[in-house]
Amino acid sequence: MTWYQTITLLEILFGTLFLGLYIGYLLRVRRVANFFGQRPHAVWFKFVLRHLYVGLLLVAMLGPSFGAMKKEIKTIGKDLYIAVDLSGSMEATDVQPSRLEKAKQEIQRLISRFNSDRIGLIVFSSEAFIQSPLTYDQNALHLYTQTLRTGLVPNTGTNYSPLLQLVSEKFGQPANRNAEEQKARVLVLISDGEDFGVDMTKLTDQLREQNIRVFTLGIGTTDGSNIPTAQGFKKDGQGKTVVTRLNPEKLVQLAEQTDGQYFEVNDRVSEVSRLISAINNIEGELRESKTIDVTANKYIYPLALALFLIVLDVLITIKLIRI
Repeated sequence: MTWYQTITLLEILFGTLFLGLYIGYLLRVRRVANFFGQRPHAVWFKFVLRHLYVGLLLVAMLGPSFGAMKKEIKTIGKDLYIAVDLSGSMEATDVQPSRLEKAKQEIQRLISRFNSDRIGLIVFSSEAFIQSPLTYDQNALHLYTQTLRTGLVPNTGTNYSPLLQLVSEKFGQPANRNAEEQKARVLVLISDGEDFGVDMTKLTDQLREQNIRVFTLGIGTTDGSNIPTAQGFKKDGQGKTVVTRLNPEKLVQLAEQTDGQYFEVNDRVSEVSRLISAINNIEGELRESKTIDVTANKYIYPLALALFLIVLDVLITIKLIRI
């Protein structure tokens, strides 16, 4: 037998107080009985009955647990990297307050919804870097997300190839893990779709072989917006104001080539809820299981018996002194 709770100072004080008060009651009854020359033997019946149900109440509070058995627990989990584009175009305000700020809000939402999975954070533009390794620490992830800004990475345009290569390397590290212990591997790529890199077919084939699914989240509008700078708005080499637009084609292609899906956040709708549902649907593919010892808290039995004895104590009356 095991116990869910341990005896604390509260239980000790409660038991001591009850015992002290009852002993005082018995001494008073004895003095009255001696005054009338009688022996109140019936008082011991109440003494035993009341101490018995008080003891049962204490046992119920401690939670007696028995009936140990083996139980298989199957846990379904994922290793999830969230990659956010920190190129200059993410400062555009066609999605309020800006593409990047909106992306940060949605990342916070994703982190909160997958609190039982390991999550990592990657930042990229023309290069890719691990901002946070895979972790269960949600507080750290929220903190890292709040510090995201476009100046964190070299800003010479967007290239998805370094990002995909980095993800492949990070997920490929545990090469000797048992298949039953592997978790589903997911990359959530958040970007406005501007990609100035080369063809990614070789990299996407590699991700498919590693069973890494890429879910892309396009953020922005097809109407586009100017890019704010300290001097006003960004201009091209000819002095014209640059207009950046959402380009979903590359994001759709990347998702399709890795058995993922494309979703969008624009000035009218956010499909992040659908993204969360889609990721949840792949949880059952790869699982890990373990066997644990479980016991059941049987507090109800001593509690029920104590209540029965309390009712019995109320119903049964005894005469301590006859005059």
